[in-house]
Amino acid sequence: MSVTLLGPIASGGKSLPLYSCQVSAGFPSPAADHLEKLISLDELFDIRAPHVYLAKILGDSMQGAGIFSGDLVIVDRSKTARHGDIVIAALNTECVCKRLHKRDGQVVLMAENPKFPPRYVMEGDELVIWGVVNYSVRDHER
Repeated sequence: MSVTLLGPIASGGKSLPLYSCQVSAGFPSPAADHLEKLISLDELFDIRAPHVYLAKILGDSMQGAGIFSGDLVIVDRSKTARHGDIVIAALNTECVCKRLHKRDGQVVLMAENPKFPPRYVMEGDELVIWGVVNYSVRDHER
């Protein structure tokens, strides 16, 4: 899996309507026009530029986490990565998106697809965590 960094997100986007009803994937409800408030995607995704950036994911190693090839991820570089977080990292200069595991002093980058083996960070390896993935965004038209 590779990652293409797209850069920081500019804050101050347009506000969009948020409806108070839950959206059914079945038949539409006649009471579905209950505008609750206007929100911005900045607010919804907790975007605090310049600490947040977008990255495009290529590959299928994170499918089990719901991140598919071509998805955009919203990454917060101000967060300290903890055990279990999905991170964007450079392991020996290779940019990857993996789940971070820390056990008994051992650091492992785990795929969320059984076809891919764990990536153990060994002595002498260089690991740089570039941020924690907060959200993923999928284009359903492609």
